[in-house]
Amino acid sequence: MQSITEIAKKIRLMVIEMLYRAQSCHLGSNMSEVEILVTLYFKIMKPKDIFILSKGWGAAALYAVLAEKGIINKKDLLKNYYTEKYPGLVSEKVPGVVLSTGSAGHGIGVAVGMALADRDRKVYCLISDGECNCGTTWEAALFAAHYKLNNLTLIIDYNQLQAFGETNKVLQLEPLARKWKSFNWWVVPVNGHNFNDLISAFGQKTVHKRPKVIIANTIKGKGIPFAENRVEWHYFNLNKELYNEAKRYICQNAN
Repeated sequence: MQSITEIAKKIRLMVIEMLYRAQSCHLGSNMSEVEILVTLYFKIMKPKDIFILSKGWGAAALYAVLAEKGIINKKDLLKNYYTEKYPGLVSEKVPGVVLSTGSAGHGIGVAVGMALADRDRKVYCLISDGECNCGTTWEAALFAAHYKLNNLTLIIDYNQLQAFGETNKVLQLEPLARKWKSFNWWVVPVNGHNFNDLISAFGQKTVHKRPKVIIANTIKGKGIPFAENRVEWHYFNLNKELYNEAKRYICQNAN
């Protein structure tokens, strides 16, 4: 049986393959979320649980995880994904996807509604740190706390870079953990690339029926040195030389 570290490496390789073939961007955003998605799909989620990827530009990593889980066909992954059939944002036309996303700030609201509609299932939603700039995020946060949605877990991919620069220079979020605590959420800061930390965070039970937010400290472009902590890899596409270099880095390193 392959380890989750080995699965994460396979996911990264599938991501760069998809993005290179399609000449599509968002390499950095996809790489920062890999361990979060792998932990959710291979260690945490049960069949009845719901997952929403609000940061829909991270579609490649989600599609790769769904392929590795056998929910979509791996051969079909490279043929049809990131094409006109399934473009570069998360699409509900894809098996295993419940909501098309890509417009910032919308995924959390739907996740809150789903958690309210059925309290017997767990709902997970992954948002970007940039989505904490959106008013809809905080409206949903207030609503979730008011209705004590302890079946809801929000994960923030806190890579501290967004489309126009450093997140806290575009719009200051800190103290982020204190903000969420003041909204009456159960807050768990973690290393978003450490599987043990993530598993422990997902397993923590909240008190007083509060929704949970995991602030996952991550690195944009994780696993590819030339892309790590570089805002331009929100936009850049891989050429052949950089594709081969990225592939070599991933294959040489366990995580």
